[in-house]
Amino acid sequence: LLVLGLVQIETMGMPEYAVVAACVDAARLLGQPRHAGLVNAVLRRYLRERAALLAAADLDAVSRHAHPRWMIERISSDWPRDAEAIFAANNCAAALTLRVNRRRSSPEDLIARLAAAGVVAESPAHLPDGLILSESTDVSRLPGFAEGHFSVQDGAAQQVVDLLDVAAGQRVLDACAAPGGKSAHILERAAVELTALDADAGRLPRLRENLARLGLSANVLHGDASRPPGWWDGKPFDRILLDAPCSASGIIRRQPDIKLHRRAADIAPLAAMQARLGAALWPMLAPGGKLLYATCSIFRAENEVVVAGLLDAHADARALPIAERHGRVAGNGRQNLPGNKGMDGFYYALVEKDCS
Repeated sequence: LLVLGLVQIETMGMPEYAVVAACVDAARLLGQPRHAGLVNAVLRRYLRERAALLAAADLDAVSRHAHPRWMIERISSDWPRDAEAIFAANNCAAALTLRVNRRRSSPEDLIARLAAAGVVAESPAHLPDGLILSESTDVSRLPGFAEGHFSVQDGAAQQVVDLLDVAAGQRVLDACAAPGGKSAHILERAAVELTALDADAGRLPRLRENLARLGLSANVLHGDASRPPGWWDGKPFDRILLDAPCSASGIIRRQPDIKLHRRAADIAPLAAMQARLGAALWPMLAPGGKLLYATCSIFRAENEVVVAGLLDAHADARALPIAERHGRVAGNGRQNLPGNKGMDGFYYALVEKDCS
């Protein structure tokens, strides 16, 4: 009750003395009349000493930024000039962003349909298929959802397919595909031969459901991208998307529980797995083909360090330049930091295989 009372006062902005009265009443209703006085005394003292207590709490970076200490230290080390902005962005709610299925609609048509339903949406210049809604809502009730006219996808994730540069007739692999958002976007962009692979069989039904709602189809396979003999037919791919499993440190504003369940000790094993995936996928890429390495992480160990290792290990690999609109230079790729243009934190590196 004390925690709930403090949240109602500080976070929800509810009337202070109404909160105190409700918490006291709740203690009695819970059969704890002896604690009603304690609840009353603690909350009222908090209100009297509020400024001093908050100032004292803010002296500790963990309470000031609402991040675990190890994460504060790593972000501050990786992004010293941007750390404060990253912490602030992580603690703000993210806007609801849609991706228009251009095989069934257009941004203009969907904006009009949403407006008729009383929903305000705008089409940002940096997202050719994206719409940003003025407020969050149950998307399943929006016009066009059941008909597959759109999906929910953050702008930073949408930019993955912009960089992959797919064209009709290409053979494409989405190596860690579930739940299928980027696979669907690839198919919405071009009539390609897409293999959607994922190591977790339990996630494949949702992938298939998402593709079916959007009117799309792919070769959906269960398999480990780091062990190609179990699923690969030996034919090279023109494009490979490695949206690698990662710490998800770039999407904390959407999944704040990441701050609670992620540990510092997780990063090294994740980076090692990412490196294994890249090494296993490289032989599957056709000469002249492109591999896009992407993560929703902002940690350098998972991003530029992994890509540097891939480039060092393969003489036929070269990093291609990526436009400034995709974030700041980070090694051989670009890093979009949380909150930039209202998007999540995302890393991108585009690597081409020599034709020789």
